[in-house]
Amino acid sequence: MADTVSPEVRSRIMARVKSKGMKPELRVRRLLHGLGYRYRLHRADLPGRPDLVFPSRRKVVFVNGCFWHRHAGCPKVRIPATNRAYWVAKLERNHARDARNIARLDEQGWAVATVWECELHDMSTAAARLIDFLGQPGRAASVPTAAASPADVVTADAVPDDVAPAESVVANPGGPVCV
Repeated sequence: MADTVSPEVRSRIMARVKSKGMKPELRVRRLLHGLGYRYRLHRADLPGRPDLVFPSRRKVVFVNGCFWHRHAGCPKVRIPATNRAYWVAKLERNHARDARNIARLDEQGWAVATVWECELHDMSTAAARLIDFLGQPGRAASVPTAAASPADVVTADAVPDDVAPAESVVANPGGPVCV
């Protein structure tokens, strides 16, 4: 199917596509703020400028559009019929850049979650996934405190052999989660 508008009009339309403050991102921000989470927006010093940054938790959330970031299995991911070669290359570059940014964040010790645009049709499921990823709202301890409860302390004999020996290790109840 041919484009229904002139190249000049299409250029103006595409130039107005924003990278911040879009409806899916605003919905996630409103949801998390309402649940009691506090966050920073679009930190330029982090790879990929994550949409939401939770510094004390060392966690970030990307809110991705299914088309632009190629959400696997989503019906919104389709290649436009016109100028296919351009779109395939463009969307592959976006996908590769996302993977690089996530790997760099992981190397820097950040946990990463991606919320897809199509997942926001069921906000209760999205909320449950985000709470599971972030932990309970409120202040997150950036380092374990000396007043850890006995249930949080693991003795050296309970630590697997491939972990360096230590007197005791404080368990991380909000450990890595694949979201």
